[in-house]
Amino acid sequence: QLQLVESGGDLVQPGGSLRLSCAASGFTLDYYAIGWFRQAPGKEREGVSCISSRDDSTNYADSVRGRFTISRDNAKNTVYLQMNSLKPEDTAVYYCAAESSVQVGCLMMPLVYDYWGQGTQVTVSS
Repeated sequence: QLQLVESGGDLVQPGGSLRLSCAASGFTLDYYAIGWFRQAPGKEREGVSCISSRDDSTNYADSVRGRFTISRDNAKNTVYLQMNSLKPEDTAVYYCAAESSVQVGCLMMPLVYDYWGQGTQVTVSS
């Protein structure tokens, strides 16, 4: 059974840092592009970052570029999202997702992704 499990969400003060993990089971992440998405209450799910399967190229939403870093550890079958300088507007449920159809780079479009985790809550508040 193909499964993605996110972890690392927490309550953190503005300016703080968190590292989210996305662990895969039942398949090898090497062959999949991985995206991180978030959804705040009353808002649509939005793309945060993604990393490609072929060359580990990355994309970031403008709102997180320079603060968040996506990376993968194929040996651990895990993708990470390092989040620094967190702001209250980063508060959301964060999801990771996997897809294998995009041949070049990666896309931050939810409809492209086939497999989703259950999400992890990130709350940025003083």
